[in-house]
Amino acid sequence: MSTGKSDEAAILIDGVAVPVRVRRSARARAYKLSLDAARGELRLSLPARASLKRALGWAQGHEGWVRAQMAARPAMATLRDGAVFPLEGRDVRICWTPGASRTIRLEGDRLLLGGAEESVGARVLRWLKGRAKAVLESETRELAAQHGLAVASVGVGDPRSRWGSCASNGTIRYSWRLILCPPEVRQATVAHELAHLIHMDHSPAFHAAHARLLGRDPRPARAWLRAHGAALHRFVG
Repeated sequence: MSTGKSDEAAILIDGVAVPVRVRRSARARAYKLSLDAARGELRLSLPARASLKRALGWAQGHEGWVRAQMAARPAMATLRDGAVFPLEGRDVRICWTPGASRTIRLEGDRLLLGGAEESVGARVLRWLKGRAKAVLESETRELAAQHGLAVASVGVGDPRSRWGSCASNGTIRYSWRLILCPPEVRQATVAHELAHLIHMDHSPAFHAAHARLLGRDPRPARAWLRAHGAALHRFVG
């Protein structure tokens, strides 16, 4: 269980102070350093009673690892005219035309729109979230109905550390960024959350239910998200 306290500190990378978000946890048994690639945030977790000074000294000793992780972090990509982004696993280019309708239209591998150029990013982002909500709700309710499962509601958000969540009351939420993934990856996530309506854990019984609901082995989809999921967080409006 976390103590709920989060503090800011810093370590030096090539002589430059890099902020570190420090998190104490009653569950932690050792120091752990991680980098949130989407936010560019360096995080250090440590046991609740551990010495912060020693933990920061340990983190400083991993300067090379931090440097390599920061260098490998995907560059942020703004959803503007000419930008290319993945939509359901295929590349789509944003094509803004002065004087054209504000209404966004998908034609082949082009996303067409007019309106104010400065609002292109925000409008494309809203369009993507709306499409994600519609597709994910449709797929969730259809699969739930096939297996006699009760879903209370389906929503989307932009969590950084998970692709979906399921409450015991049947409330399911997804990352809208699943609409950027290939359909088979999105569908595996839908089956994963629905499987939690049967088993609210990650036991062998849960994994068996996940595969049964999906109708195939979900491991390739999990591998795809591990390999490519972090890069999907680089797209901003």
